[in-house]
Amino acid sequence: MKAKKVTGLLLAFVMAFSMTACGNSTSTSADSAESSGSGEEAAQDQADSSERVPIRWLTTGDTAAEVIEDGDRIIEEINNRLGIDLTVEIVPEGNTEKVNVAMASGDFPDIVTGAYGTSATQQWIDDGMVISLNDYMDSSPDITAWLEDYEWSAQDGNYYGLPFITQYETANSLVIMRQDWLDNLGLSYPETLDEMKEVLNAFTFNDPDGNGQDDTFGYTAQKLTDSSSTPFDWVFFAYGLEYADYTLDEDGNIIAWFEDDSFVPAMQYIKELWDSGVIDPELMLNDSTKKEEKFYQGKSGSMLAPLFRHVSRHESSVQELYPEATISYGLPPKGPDGASGLNRQGKSGMFTCITTACENPDKAAEFLNFMVSEEGNNLLRLGIEGIHYTMDGDTVVFNEEERAKDAFSPDGWAHALAWGSFYWPLESGYLPDTEPNRERALETVELASECQIPNLIKQKTAVEIENASVAGDVFTQYFSDMLQGKIGIEEGAQKLSEEWRAQGGQEIIDSVTEVYQTQSAQ
Repeated sequence: MKAKKVTGLLLAFVMAFSMTACGNSTSTSADSAESSGSGEEAAQDQADSSERVPIRWLTTGDTAAEVIEDGDRIIEEINNRLGIDLTVEIVPEGNTEKVNVAMASGDFPDIVTGAYGTSATQQWIDDGMVISLNDYMDSSPDITAWLEDYEWSAQDGNYYGLPFITQYETANSLVIMRQDWLDNLGLSYPETLDEMKEVLNAFTFNDPDGNGQDDTFGYTAQKLTDSSSTPFDWVFFAYGLEYADYTLDEDGNIIAWFEDDSFVPAMQYIKELWDSGVIDPELMLNDSTKKEEKFYQGKSGSMLAPLFRHVSRHESSVQELYPEATISYGLPPKGPDGASGLNRQGKSGMFTCITTACENPDKAAEFLNFMVSEEGNNLLRLGIEGIHYTMDGDTVVFNEEERAKDAFSPDGWAHALAWGSFYWPLESGYLPDTEPNRERALETVELASECQIPNLIKQKTAVEIENASVAGDVFTQYFSDMLQGKIGIEEGAQKLSEEWRAQGGQEIIDSVTEVYQTQSAQ
């Protein structure tokens, strides 16, 4: 069912935003495009007849988005339609700590976006820094519709912000391989754990690049940072792990996913790979950049990586050194009983709130309602009719020269305000026609979403957020020790469970159990 849902979502956007480049213009067919220009005259009258209300928004942005300059016409259009004077302060997506520091210092904006499911945003709620949106939902139909998908995010019946959870229903990560290496070795993309072991061994010991040197290994990934995911999730799910976050023991009690019976045999398989030398020996040191470099430089034959709009980047990066190289991807390998999986359903993302310092919360709520509406979505993707695009029958023709004057990313990508807070290309299934190998990119999302494993619990609890760092450190240390043979797998799994529970894990289990019981009763 999930695969069909994702496919339908992608096809809807393929049909709605299929674009072709034409000189300084890009064209797309979009039935809803005209709504991006609707209501402009009425909104302009409103703006002209009353003083604009200042709204300051502190938010995170995507590194791929363009910089918003003074005089940006999309910002002005929003101001005109809503009768506001919007100031947007953007910090890079990796520096959400700057948002947290600003809030902790008391320098409250009117609207703030931070990382959802973290101790910082939970503190905003606990310390009364942000207001409940409940009083504004009757006049904000699009906010209400948005929150219908996040009913579980309410605390004591109150919605304190708009969550945007990434990879909640879609995913984009797969294990990619050097297809030219597979061809050289007479092998195919592995479908089982046994075949995966065979491929990784061949990548390491059978000179897959034909250079006569012992200079390759089978698999690289990036280091663990907590217990929420690992570079070997495809192994744990192949051994029968049923849920992504927690699981149930034989008596129906909630336990940590690494307390499941599947954990020990999965770790034994991973340890065999490690001991045989087919895994990058610097695995526990790699960040994302180092991992990718090793794959691009021909040191590793496979890596776990995000695809979708990145799939062509990965292949072209390899081809800079190896012009004849090609990559392949597929569903994760099946385990002894036929189980498989890879991507864990998301629980993290962004959280946009109205602060207690906001003097015009009604207007702030109106702005947020616009941002999650179809009208706002169309404005941020298409622009202003007659400036950023024109209509040719049912086809939208983009004026890339005009779009470049504002904060639109090139080749049909959206305005900077659309990136990160409420929309990601993956979650919306949006990929311009100008994207190289577009159909392949869309295919990777279907495959990655097909092997996404659901959560047992929909949300993170406040206790889980508070204890996550210490408990995560315990898991990371024991995982590393077991992998490197500093402690046996069975003994390590037992001590991991004991120490994790002693270091806050038991409190997490208690809080999660309470939520699960409520969730099950609904």
